[in-house]
Amino acid sequence: MIEQFSQFFSILIELVSTPSNLIVLFVASFLGIIFGAMPGLTATLGVALLTALTYGLGADTALLALLGLYVGAIYGGSYPAILINIPGTPAAAATAMDGYPLTQKGLAGKALGLTTTASFIGTIIGLLFLVTLSPLIASLALQFTSWEFFLLALLGIVLSGSLTSPDLVIKGWITGLLGLFLATVGRDALQFFPRYTFEQPQLDGGLEIVPVLIGAFGIPQVIRALTTKNQTTPPAFVGNIMPEFKAIKRNIKHIFRSATIGVGVGAVPGVGEDIAGWVSYSTAKKTSTKAQQAEFGKGSEIAIVSSETANNACVGGALIPLLTLGIPGSPPAAMLLGALLLHGITPGPSIEIDHPNFLLEVTAIMVLASFAMWANGLLMAKQVLKVLQLPTALFIPVVAVLCILGAYALNLNMFSLYLMVPIGIIAFVLGEMKFPISPMVIGLVLGGMADESLRRALLLSEGSFLPIFERPVAVILVIVMTLFILAQFKWFKVLLARLTRLRVRTNSE
Repeated sequence: MIEQFSQFFSILIELVSTPSNLIVLFVASFLGIIFGAMPGLTATLGVALLTALTYGLGADTALLALLGLYVGAIYGGSYPAILINIPGTPAAAATAMDGYPLTQKGLAGKALGLTTTASFIGTIIGLLFLVTLSPLIASLALQFTSWEFFLLALLGIVLSGSLTSPDLVIKGWITGLLGLFLATVGRDALQFFPRYTFEQPQLDGGLEIVPVLIGAFGIPQVIRALTTKNQTTPPAFVGNIMPEFKAIKRNIKHIFRSATIGVGVGAVPGVGEDIAGWVSYSTAKKTSTKAQQAEFGKGSEIAIVSSETANNACVGGALIPLLTLGIPGSPPAAMLLGALLLHGITPGPSIEIDHPNFLLEVTAIMVLASFAMWANGLLMAKQVLKVLQLPTALFIPVVAVLCILGAYALNLNMFSLYLMVPIGIIAFVLGEMKFPISPMVIGLVLGGMADESLRRALLLSEGSFLPIFERPVAVILVIVMTLFILAQFKWFKVLLARLTRLRVRTNSE
């Protein structure tokens, strides 16, 4: 442990001692705050666009830029949520519940100060979990075989579809399976047989992740922004946003609880920062006194710090399964996975063998990114406010151009644009029908691992599924997945309720 801390500080000092690294980090963090602050843009879209732009850069520089933007964008969504009651990102939706009432009371600066510091603390706590839990999970994952990796990928798709659906759970599963299908396009990795290529040589290598993800998240946001009129403008002056450390001290227990919730939610594949914010908000309300509960929705400090701490702690939580298992914990983490693969880094159980000290390097960059986010949030609020006052109708076309350039610049291939546009239109139609897009992204990212692992396992077992039941971890994954699917049905919930009442009655007798 002492040796790890020594290596961590040496990596941190090396990063800080290079001025170009700090410039890249602060610029990326500021851009992330802009992406988070502009309604219609998201952290996912920001990471996707920056992935294409970092194609020609070294892996270390690209990682600095991507992680800086990721952290900044999750925080940046709180600006419009507090100032104009429009969350810049889904992760800031819970923050708007109490942030905007404070703005109406003339306390916008206080709300921004709380969110800035709570976001910083949440990110740091998430990193503590990342650096302590990741080696343990990676060591356990080294014992996995093809069966476990297949079931783990399938569980990630099932969980993502179940937890992100706005109404019917089956819609999330459908989009997850759609992403799984998209991952099978191209020549398979084991026998090099073409599948669903329609004799198009551009499809032999499969669907490029970045153009698909830019289309799935970028095009729908552009269409919605151009068809939605936003007449609300932020206040010209927000006051002093320096954090009130007394307020942070008063809410320290809520901050630590929310950080734990954020890490836990982030570790679940495909759920994301928005779910973490709402879960923490709900938990904070349930555990507060009646007097404190009465303040929720009217400008509660507890509500603001809880939601903002959780959604930023979720970043560290989402990186745990990403780096140790190769399974992204949120849509932005899925984009980050594509970026890592693009730069020759394959996350998974063998990451420390292939790239020694990579986890420590990521942690060091995240620590610096959190400081950059905190400094940018406090020092550049007025600049962000000016950007936020730009008419969306003028800003969104620029984003549309960036989407096109991002998809094309990856491999200078027009086919990427032909792929991006229809995917974007399909994603927009699915979104209007309340089909969640995140499961499709998770299915596309995990589909390659699921497909290859299943086929390899079946080849070794001569087509038999019985070896699944000979491995304890595989059996546990099957049971968890089965129970999670059954829990979505009403009859199963009724059965569980009856069994619970029967057990209570038996114990009382």
